[in-house]
Amino acid sequence: MTYTIEAARPEGSAWLGPLLLRAWLQAYPSPEAGIDEEWIHERRGSAATAEGAIRWREFIEEANRRPALLFCRVVRSGTEPVGLLRGRRGPTVALGPMHLLDHAQGRGTGGRMMTEFLTWAGAARISLWVTDYDESAIRFYRRYGSESTGERELWRVRLPNLRMAREAVPDIDRN
Repeated sequence: MTYTIEAARPEGSAWLGPLLLRAWLQAYPSPEAGIDEEWIHERRGSAATAEGAIRWREFIEEANRRPALLFCRVVRSGTEPVGLLRGRRGPTVALGPMHLLDHAQGRGTGGRMMTEFLTWAGAARISLWVTDYDESAIRFYRRYGSESTGERELWRVRLPNLRMAREAVPDIDRN
């Protein structure tokens, strides 16, 4: 199966919310944390609505106008959307969300997405939130230089997240 990574286009905004919801339903259910499909639908279901599509379209249009500040890539298998990665440049570069549906994982596509993101981010410090029980995501981000900062949060009072960061990369080319 071939996966293509491309810049998000406004006309594709209608499927980003449903993709995000589907990714959440695959990745985050946890009886121990009290997170089930109903909880996810209540908190992330709005992404899959017409209003969610409008918010995605606005973000994509802004990313296209300001590519140095906003990053948005999508992954497709043929015409099927299977992943996305978004980022924002501020005092640090924020990574997120990044999702790849289960059936598209383990094929190097996540690494290709991350390589594009790291190229865009350059030497800047990068921070992200990861669900603390998502061990495969934590291992993935560690492979790309991120480590736990020790900071934690409960997103919407339930989803346990851990802050990870990749420190700024020194510019060794400077004389």
